[in-house]
Amino acid sequence: MYTRGIAGTAALLGLVALTACGSGEPTPEPEAPNTAAPTGAPDARVQLAGLAAAAQDRKVTALYTWSVPGSSDRTVVLTTAADGSWRVDVPLGALGGTADVSMAQNADGLFQCALPSAEHPVQPACVRVADPDGALDRGIDPRVQHPFTDWRKVLTDRTAPLSVSTAQPLPGASGSCFSVETTTASVNAPLDAGIYCYAPDGTFTGAKVSFGTLLLAGAPSAAPPAITLPGPVVAQEPLGMATPPPPIATPSATPTA
Repeated sequence: MYTRGIAGTAALLGLVALTACGSGEPTPEPEAPNTAAPTGAPDARVQLAGLAAAAQDRKVTALYTWSVPGSSDRTVVLTTAADGSWRVDVPLGALGGTADVSMAQNADGLFQCALPSAEHPVQPACVRVADPDGALDRGIDPRVQHPFTDWRKVLTDRTAPLSVSTAQPLPGASGSCFSVETTTASVNAPLDAGIYCYAPDGTFTGAKVSFGTLLLAGAPSAAPPAITLPGPVVAQEPLGMATPPPPIATPSATPTA
C-alpha cells in the first residue's frame, strides 16, 4: 500500500506539471519600473531661472522707460559691458526726486555718481560706496539698478525663498512674464515681489515692482568693452534718497538807530 501511495502521488504531480506546460499561457513577467524622464514644459521657476541666467550673459546698451504713478516718465540708461562692469543712469533718482544719479560697478568697486540736472546743477562726481558686489545702504540706494544686476542672481538661485508662477504679459513688455513672490517674512527680502519679463534670448523686457514699472524702449545696441564713470572719484558723502530739508533762513541784520 505504501508503494502504491507513492506512485499515485507521483502520477498526480506529473499530471499537474503536464497541465501547466500545455496551457500555452506563459507566466507574466513583472513590470519594470518606469525610469524615463518626465516630458513636458519645465515649471515656471525653471523657465525664469534659465532666462535670468541668459540675461547675465547679455552685454548690451539699452534704454528703459521708468513709470511711477503721479510722476512723468523717465528714461533709464543701462550699460552692461563686455568686461562685466555695468552702469545704470537713473534720472531724478536721488534727493527726493530732484537729482540725477548713476550707479556703476567695475573691478574697483560699487559707485554712486551725482549727475547734473535742472534742479541740481552740479559737476559730475562719483563716490565709492562698496566693494564690487557689496551691500548698498538703503539710504543711498535708488533701487532701479537691481533688476539689471544682483536680482538676476537671485532669480537663478533655486534655493532662494521665492514662489514663481507664469503671469499675464505686462503691457508693453515682450516675451514671457512671471509673477515672483518671496516666501519669507524678512524685511531683508532678496528682491522685490512683482512681475518680471524676459525675451527668449534673455533680454530683460520689463518689470513691475515696488518702485514702479520698467519697460524696454527699443532694441538694445552693442555693449562697450568697459563702462566709463561719468565723473572723477571723490572723497565726499553720497547723495541720499530722501528730500533734503529746506535751507534755514538767516535773519537779516536789523539796522541800529
